[in-house]
Amino acid sequence: MTAPVLDIRGLSISYGTEAGALKALRDVDLEVGEGSIIGIVGESGCGKSTLISAIIRLLAPNAQIVQGAVNFKGRDLLGLSSEQMRALRGDEISMVFQDPMTSLNPTLTIGRQMSDVQHRSTVSRSEKNACSVMMLERVGIPDPEAQLKRYPHHLSGGMRQRVAIAMALMAEPSLLIADEPTTALDATLEVQIIHRLKELQREFGCSILFISHHLGVIAELCEEVIVMYAGEVVESGPLREVFIDPKHPYTRKLLECDPARIAEPTRELPVIEGSLPNLVNLPDGCIFKDRCSKAEARCGIEPPKMSGDGHRAACHLLDHFQETSP
Repeated sequence: MTAPVLDIRGLSISYGTEAGALKALRDVDLEVGEGSIIGIVGESGCGKSTLISAIIRLLAPNAQIVQGAVNFKGRDLLGLSSEQMRALRGDEISMVFQDPMTSLNPTLTIGRQMSDVQHRSTVSRSEKNACSVMMLERVGIPDPEAQLKRYPHHLSGGMRQRVAIAMALMAEPSLLIADEPTTALDATLEVQIIHRLKELQREFGCSILFISHHLGVIAELCEEVIVMYAGEVVESGPLREVFIDPKHPYTRKLLECDPARIAEPTRELPVIEGSLPNLVNLPDGCIFKDRCSKAEARCGIEPPKMSGDGHRAACHLLDHFQETSP
């Protein structure tokens, strides 16, 4: 087996606040294999953005890495200097941001921004423009030469997101991080962007870490899925297994809230009762127990550990299943 492109082990990150240390990530393990597409799903506040910031080393000034390692192609990113990280960003690790309306500079033409992305290249400006045209063509933008002279506000949201993807793939990175890149798009454009991203991934052979709260997008694009809740990984495994047979109560409730699963018209959408726990003063035991309908006495005392082979989850209910299985 080849070594993973990205291997995160025991990562814990806190933010210094007036109320105390906010424990945003706790003992997170994550692995992205070569050429694979891994999805991270969870509601707002689960730690997705902090995880991304840690990978690209752009954490807020009040963030503290308590423990853990972020290994990228055998190098621990947390131990690299600022100069070494800048050499990786954009070349080896690229990112597509959430909002196509604001991720591009409104004062510069598309061509100038795509040329700037190639600042490490020693080729001439005309060759950079030719490369830009080729990339715009690959992401499905019509008349790419004319688009180089336009500004972001001349393009639709879907076109802008295609430009952002083209810029991210310009250097043919080993890892592409996509942070909810379809959130601001309508359903039709969302499908087009997802299909285009899959085609480009096969063409370039890069690994993709795809972050989203949209279960349908995760199901359409990803091979494996990681479910996060309140700063912890609560379930992970092959997408089909996790979606068809979820092991953790939070994953089950998350899937139940998917509008695509509602069979009949209704005025009330399903929700997960309760709210996220206080990450400054963490509760004892399972982090999800206060919102779990199957919580028992043990859940309030002992934090569950990830268990399973391939398809893994952190829940005491798995112990009961194993005890009753033949």
